[in-house]
Amino acid sequence: MMSEMATISTFTGPISTVAHRLAQAWSRQQGTPGKSQQVFFNTLSVSFMNFYLECMGFETDIEASDSWNPVEQTLMDVADLLIKNLGKLECRPVLENAQFVYVPPEVQSNRIGYVAVEISASFQSAKLLGFVKEVSIDNLPINQLQPIDNLLQHLEFLELQTNQLLPQNWDLSHQNTVELQKWFENIFASGWSTIESILSTETAWQFRSGEEEVKKYVERAKLINFGIKANRGTVGIVVKVSHDENNCDEMKIIVELHPINHQEHLPDFLHVMILDEEGTAVMEAKAQKEHKKITLEFNATVGDNFSVKIALADVSIIENFAV
Repeated sequence: MMSEMATISTFTGPISTVAHRLAQAWSRQQGTPGKSQQVFFNTLSVSFMNFYLECMGFETDIEASDSWNPVEQTLMDVADLLIKNLGKLECRPVLENAQFVYVPPEVQSNRIGYVAVEISASFQSAKLLGFVKEVSIDNLPINQLQPIDNLLQHLEFLELQTNQLLPQNWDLSHQNTVELQKWFENIFASGWSTIESILSTETAWQFRSGEEEVKKYVERAKLINFGIKANRGTVGIVVKVSHDENNCDEMKIIVELHPINHQEHLPDFLHVMILDEEGTAVMEAKAQKEHKKITLEFNATVGDNFSVKIALADVSIIENFAV
């Protein structure tokens, strides 16, 4: 059963060109072919994990990680990623169809968790296979990994513990407010990325091809993960904003929900609501069977605040915005 869950709950995405070039550069600095390959794969896995966690809204400090330190790279087999205020997450690379993930003895302590990152044969994409909190053996069977959703829940729990805000019944609401005016200055909050980096290549192309006036909009996308409670994985939210041509204080806003990770449809009964400043739903929509996209359009005035509430099963996530 654990193997089936780990197979279902994974995340696949592209490895950035910047990460690939950095991995190549650092690998060339090593003294042996074996060490060169080790640093190459470790760098790719940490970079991909960093991208994923930033998309999910976690603050990382990749520069302060041992895996980004040239001296530590040479002395150790390390693939750690420092998550601010939480600790180090070990991101162990594996090749396609591997049955085990190797965890060196020197990194089997002082970690908040371990993730297996499968690097594709082309080195152009990666897949998060699963997660465990602790490791006590060098070769961990991949079929013993927990779903990647468990990692997000684990990190949310650690954040609440760190901030001493852990209630008896906690959900996945996000309280930070996204300031949309700053988007026009190319200033974006953590977790909000380009549409191409969140949606699949085909979906992003369709998104682009259908937008004749795309240059008028500033747009960003974010991964929304409902955790293991909802057992439905992740969707992508796209928010587009543009100023009214006749009134710069008026803004047109489009909120879209898309399936991701090669899924063709949104989860059944996915529910999205636009909330006003009082928390009252002023617009809403539900995904029905084989629903491929939800779109909500509305106008707002500079100074307004609104929220987008996305619910699935008994889990709800709220993203707050200031116009």
